[in-house]
Amino acid sequence: EVVRIIMKRMGRKNRPFYRIGIFDVHEERDGEAIEEVGHYDPLEKDEAKRETLKKDRIEYWLSVGAQPSEKVAVILKRHGIAVGR
Repeated sequence: EVVRIIMKRMGRKNRPFYRIGIFDVHEERDGEAIEEVGHYDPLEKDEAKRETLKKDRIEYWLSVGAQPSEKVAVILKRHGIAVGR
């Protein structure tokens, strides 16, 4: 089973909001996540609130072979989480 860490789009039109989740590679982008591990709000003014991550769970999923998408990898690096690519 291949698992990815990707962003699921939520929010209304012209007001994006993303949940960062663990998804089976065969699940659609906005489908059901195996586990939610954070969120990303691109329009949030306060940088500290823009991204929230469950670091321990993300590190666990990376350790069992989950692959982050390119955008998620950038967010993880920003928070000091080593992405094995």
